[in-house]
Amino acid sequence: MARPRGARNRRIAPDPLAALPLTRAMEAHFEWMLVTGYTEDTVRTRRIAIRRFIAWCDERGLKDPREISKPILERYQRHLFYYRKPDGAPLTLGTQHSSLAPLKTFFKWLARENHILYNPASELELPATPKQLPRILLGIAEIESILREADPATPQGLRDRAMLELLYSTGLRRAEMANLRRYDVDLSRLVVFVREGKGRKDRVVPLGARAARWLDRYLIEARPQFIAHEPEALFLIDAGEPVTPDYLASRVRHYMALAGIDRPGACHLFRHAMATHMLENGADIRFIQAMLGHANLSTTERYTHVAIGKLQEIHAATHPARLVRERPEADRKQARADLGEDPAAALAGEADDEREP
Repeated sequence: MARPRGARNRRIAPDPLAALPLTRAMEAHFEWMLVTGYTEDTVRTRRIAIRRFIAWCDERGLKDPREISKPILERYQRHLFYYRKPDGAPLTLGTQHSSLAPLKTFFKWLARENHILYNPASELELPATPKQLPRILLGIAEIESILREADPATPQGLRDRAMLELLYSTGLRRAEMANLRRYDVDLSRLVVFVREGKGRKDRVVPLGARAARWLDRYLIEARPQFIAHEPEALFLIDAGEPVTPDYLASRVRHYMALAGIDRPGACHLFRHAMATHMLENGADIRFIQAMLGHANLSTTERYTHVAIGKLQEIHAATHPARLVRERPEADRKQARADLGEDPAAALAGEADDEREP
């Protein structure tokens, strides 16, 4: 059979770690994870971390899970701490934590399935991850300037305006946006159904009236022009294919550049902005937790530390070192009432009273 013209004989390099007992145990562990309901994204992330550990072990002649002890795991932890990237920067504590946490689950499973006699990672202390606040926060005026850059006179601009409005209104993750289907948005009830969000959890979030109007325009005027067949996806690109998370991020960065906003990040900036702006306007934090799809309230609470609009008002009104200290209007009215119609005469009368014996 003739080879197609231009085709090349591509050779796939063999995996140097494939024959190791540690690698075979890792693959069995991942099979168990998928069977018991873990997502493929979770398996993909943990594969990177565990393979990095197996490669480190292979360099030191450690090939079997039974050879791994707690001192070896602690030695690997020190290796991560002292490791330096090509630019000389160390690994962040978050990266170190994400490299070690999958090992605890891996060895716990090995011990439970009797592949090893005991769990060497049971008492391994993971590095404490810093609770960082959002580094970049876009103000309302900045968000509005980005939204205005999408030109609704073109089908692409109308689609992009609808995507931006939906991001700001709901705070969806970019993967959740890309996975939306046509009938996941209920414009009559003003809700969006998020199917299998992070952790395969469904949720329903409210949709703002302005975002609903832009979505309605997109569905009527623009989306039919992108349809090449009968796709289920809500947002489509020119070829009629569903948008991807990377495509969404590239469009957000494009409109940020047009608006003159040079900040790192893209879709997640809209998520941060939605949560912060709603908290500053009095929304309950548990409502924000439900909208963002956070499993733990502590994850949402970080937004309370950046939504300081009310705190700034109190600081400006009460701190003695402010530039201008104005007397409250209520106090001024009360002073005028106490002094009568003619304040000067009243003050003069008080002076005369003081001179009387």
